[in-house]
Amino acid sequence: MEMMQGASLLSRPAEEFGNDTLVEEMWASKALEHAEVHFNLITSIHPSQLKLTPYDDQIYATFRQDFPDLQVGRLTDDILKSATEKLRWRQFAEKFNKMDDYSYGTLMRADASKEFSPDNSIFVFRVQFLAIEIARNREGLNDEVYEKHKPAKKVAEEAQ
Repeated sequence: MEMMQGASLLSRPAEEFGNDTLVEEMWASKALEHAEVHFNLITSIHPSQLKLTPYDDQIYATFRQDFPDLQVGRLTDDILKSATEKLRWRQFAEKFNKMDDYSYGTLMRADASKEFSPDNSIFVFRVQFLAIEIARNREGLNDEVYEKHKPAKKVAEEAQ
């Protein structure tokens, strides 16, 4: 119930809040929850089989058209958030502004081969996260973390 109230509150216009620390804490909590769910997905299902949205194909095609040389295995704030890159990402994001949560703040792993940690997290917006994670899934960059953390096979399955 409390989470639903928080989500409802977060959908209101940002101008209503100023620099409200409660709102910042709710955004951070929601971003952390999303990060945990995503990590559980990529370590439970082989990333190449994972579909994050109904728009994965379009997001990936547009991402690779707009960012053909971006190496998504290891990213930094400098790579993603320079003045030039911010503009390019903003233009990319606007192509997906029909998605409900395209601009929500989201935590992303900086290094695709490692799990989430304070040192391996970058704060990005949702469609940026989706583009990079879809690319990581399709280009095999999430395979290492999957292999390291995938669920153990059941004993009955191993006996067959």
